[in-house]
Amino acid sequence: MKVSELLEERFILTDFKSDDKKDIINELIDLHKEDNNVNDLEKVRTAIHDREKEMSTGIGKGFAIPHGKTNAVNDVIVSFGKTTSDIDYEALDGNPVHLVFLLVGKVDLVSKYIKLLSRISRVMNKDDFRDKLLNAKTKDEIINIFKEEEKQYFDV
Repeated sequence: MKVSELLEERFILTDFKSDDKKDIINELIDLHKEDNNVNDLEKVRTAIHDREKEMSTGIGKGFAIPHGKTNAVNDVIVSFGKTTSDIDYEALDGNPVHLVFLLVGKVDLVSKYIKLLSRISRVMNKDDFRDKLLNAKTKDEIINIFKEEEKQYFDV
């Protein structure tokens, strides 16, 4: 399973409405209101925000990966958003965040979840990849950037 296979246009924001960390996470979660893989959106919200309280998922280099596990989903779900505004995300490097990738996994699908989290971390650590995402204008362009990058990786 590749990230680009899970990331649909309806799960992408080309600009956030807010520059507040909690609101941004909620914007990404709310994209899944009509998602058949979500049984309880509020439990998803709780799982993500509880995980965020443990330690910021602002990795550094301008990106964050809010993530968590819950049985409120049937499978792994993802969403992605970007902004040109600075988000004070309490990132590990102290810098603002512009790219946010949400990942939620079902509790008994830990292997798939961990592999996808690892892949997202690996690709998001590449400067040129992040630059392409920041410069992308459309949702389709964002999906194609992920597809092109993932061509060099084996399936999860």
